[in-house]
Amino acid sequence: MDNAGKEREAVQLMAEAEKRVKASHSFLRGLFGGNTRIEEACEMYTRAANVFKMAKNWSAAGNAFCQAAKLHMQLQSKHDSATSFVDAGNAYKKADPQEAINCLNAAIDIYTDMGRFTIAAKHHITIAEIYETELVDIEKAIAHYEQSADYYKGEESNSSANKCLLKVAAYAAQLEQYQKAIEIYEQVGANTMDNPLLKYSAKDYFFKAALCHFIVDELNAKLALEKYEEMFPAFTDSRECKLLKKLLEAHEEQNSEAYTEAVKEFDSISRLDQWLTTMLLRIKKSIQGDGEGDGDLK
Repeated sequence: MDNAGKEREAVQLMAEAEKRVKASHSFLRGLFGGNTRIEEACEMYTRAANVFKMAKNWSAAGNAFCQAAKLHMQLQSKHDSATSFVDAGNAYKKADPQEAINCLNAAIDIYTDMGRFTIAAKHHITIAEIYETELVDIEKAIAHYEQSADYYKGEESNSSANKCLLKVAAYAAQLEQYQKAIEIYEQVGANTMDNPLLKYSAKDYFFKAALCHFIVDELNAKLALEKYEEMFPAFTDSRECKLLKKLLEAHEEQNSEAYTEAVKEFDSISRLDQWLTTMLLRIKKSIQGDGEGDGDLK
């Protein structure tokens, strides 16, 4: 069946579902099983939604799942209602990001009411990702990652909480909220340095925290570096720590060339990602005689 045929079938199912809902409201509904009609309508809305999905009409699919979710709530089927809201959100994601967020928030309200915080956290991440990629509202993405981290922490899922917090730290630093980023990087670094499986990552977190300190104040960066070496002796031998010491020396001497050379040498072995490049450029611009920098580190 082609897409037009599928859409006709789905529209028919929607009409049938609406008839069932109206019939359930009739005066004699108590005698003739109003709930049965509502259950049938739920099933028809869900079928219609899936047919709309096959026809790639994502908005109509989202709307049909939403209708099913509301009826499930009427029947006190909280879990089914939340599942339908999530299905609606996933369909809307392809056509209407804001409506997707509304549906996922409705699902989150139900899950938190049921005490299902791990599932709620997962959907907060989905909302954060929509704000990141579709709606490009980083402040809102940060808020949802923070909420997700809170829920994960409450459920003792510390590894999942840390993943969300690291997203928050990266964005906070980009938005020049350095203190917030530093606190997160230090906290996650301290949490991971004693874990045999995760301690290798701790050096990256202390490195990022030190860079944030460096942008704000050179002396702060020196003190932070000493503190990290004391807390985590393995940091001293890392390439990240050695780079920081070279950068601090170059900055103290206001030597732009030495700074660039140190970064180039590091990059030749470990490629700098976009975040590190941005932070290192911000530090370089504070070296006198570098002007506003030419946007280049190499």
